[in-house]
Amino acid sequence: MKTNGGGTHPSQEWEPRPPLIDPGETSSTTGKVELINGASVTPVPVHWTWDGYLARGKLHVLAGAKGAGKTTTAVALAAPFTVGGNLPGSIRAPLGDVVMWSGEDDLADTILPRLIACGGDPRRFHFVRDVIVGMKRRSFDPSSDMPGLLKAIERLPLVVFLILDPIVSAVAGDSHKNAEVRRGLQPLVELLQTTRAAGLGITHFTKGTAGQDPVDRINASLAFGAVPRVVFGAAKPRDPLTGKRRFVRVASNIGPDGGGFEYDLERVLLPDLDFKAQHVVWGKQLDGDARTLLSEVEDEPAKGDEASAWLLARLANGPVAPVEIEADALSEGLAWKTVKRAKRTNGIVSEKDGMAGPWRWRLPRQGGEV
Repeated sequence: MKTNGGGTHPSQEWEPRPPLIDPGETSSTTGKVELINGASVTPVPVHWTWDGYLARGKLHVLAGAKGAGKTTTAVALAAPFTVGGNLPGSIRAPLGDVVMWSGEDDLADTILPRLIACGGDPRRFHFVRDVIVGMKRRSFDPSSDMPGLLKAIERLPLVVFLILDPIVSAVAGDSHKNAEVRRGLQPLVELLQTTRAAGLGITHFTKGTAGQDPVDRINASLAFGAVPRVVFGAAKPRDPLTGKRRFVRVASNIGPDGGGFEYDLERVLLPDLDFKAQHVVWGKQLDGDARTLLSEVEDEPAKGDEASAWLLARLANGPVAPVEIEADALSEGLAWKTVKRAKRTNGIVSEKDGMAGPWRWRLPRQGGEV
């Protein structure tokens, strides 16, 4: 099987070529289900571009709280591929091209300066911008334009790393429903399988979830933590002056989990340019389970305070139905169980609007009367 660079990867040689289908053997509506006999397949190992962390042809996800530096970290991981430099742990990265789409950051003033600051080569970095249809342009849509992106990637010498920021944009449906997220991510998964690039999607941790199981902390559907083969977590320290950020391997079903690396975010003057950009300074390698490694640096005691402040402000103008509060909390990245805990802590009252009316939450009256 040919790659976008014209070569053949050992990890693809086992894949059988699809047989020619007799039109008379298949229905125009249901199609013919193809079965592959296990004896015709040769087992192969996972092909790693960064041993134990980034695998060829697989989807990975990096989740973290706001301010953890997730996008900068992704760019810092991409930079070594463009120059054949070292990944964290002094692991040599294979030289190749990097493709990135960002729906949040600008290429000229944010992404490219960070790539240069991290030592990357812009000539091997490709930013997904628009889709050209006839004489018109429109913005790239990760939820529908994967076939076009595949064709664009196949024109490059050899793409080894793909970044999607944020990965939730790859889902056209409800990002809180597992089935819709799985369907939405499948074209991306198939693109990575075809190109053999390691893919990294970026997303958020739900606010107020520090200390919980890291996979359960990923915002929206649990499928964002289940579909990827490896999940990473990024955490910022309670005190940036004394602590360091952490990049942690949260979960993996193709290799070991746990462990990670410390890192700092610093601004450096760019060569031949009169301004600074943010880059990553990798620190020592870490051992231990992901939950412990993240909890050691995160500001766990503040999670209830944040939910309490938000809930009190939400009810300041009068009673609100719980279903509305839950929807608003999710949009703010607050875990529902954290909001319910804040309800109990602050004595929020739950009562019906009349005998047959809907349930509503309201603030307690002065003097503690409920």
